[in-house]
Amino acid sequence: MDRRNFLKVTAATGALVAISPSTITGRLYADANIMFQTYEKVQLLDANGAAIKASSLVKETNYVFNYPFTSTPSILLDLDSPTAQDVSLKSEDGQEYIWKGGVGSKKTIVAYSAICSHQLAHPTPDDSFLQYCTKDKKTMAYEHGGVMVCSSHLSAFDVSQGCKRLAGPAAQPLASIIIEVAEDDTLWAVAVLGPDKFHEYFKAFKPEFKKYYGGKREAKNLVTANAKMVPLTEYTKEIIQY
Repeated sequence: MDRRNFLKVTAATGALVAISPSTITGRLYADANIMFQTYEKVQLLDANGAAIKASSLVKETNYVFNYPFTSTPSILLDLDSPTAQDVSLKSEDGQEYIWKGGVGSKKTIVAYSAICSHQLAHPTPDDSFLQYCTKDKKTMAYEHGGVMVCSSHLSAFDVSQGCKRLAGPAAQPLASIIIEVAEDDTLWAVAVLGPDKFHEYFKAFKPEFKKYYGGKREAKNLVTANAKMVPLTEYTKEIIQY
């Protein structure tokens, strides 16, 4: 497995400890206020049920998979250049945490919760207001492309630096989905880093959960074993981007 996406935790002695996402259970609040939640390790599969390989990803393409819950969408990207490393981020209530950077052989693969940290806009099978805007496109949310954009209220996030907020009303980064690349090049989701919006999300969209998943209880089921991942263009009917 690619174990480079570790967390640095400040222990009581002041020493730095590297911890693998796959070996932690439960929510971690270290002295440095790092927020980290492990879930079952889930393999990413294509629409036909075949394992997706990191080397098969198309650069700057929005890939959508639901994790860690049946109804919570995430976006995976293979960027065209390596990300920053060891980025210090902060939640809206002031808690700091470290995003270690992209994974894969070129440190270009990243994944984030696709639930906006402002007012919870997210991709659905009908439409998507939140997605990555490629570098060659313009967006009203920021001065250039190459950013994650929520067109609902024009927030922009830096995908190469842990999806930290760049512009707009969002008060904090998007939560990061921790991805591991196995020795056979397969992709696995293992955890969530940073402040997520899952609790508010489950309170806000009951009619949607009934429409797409059969109800709130089904929507809150944890994903186990594997998750289907497809391009956003196959996941949703309409992509809305300003």
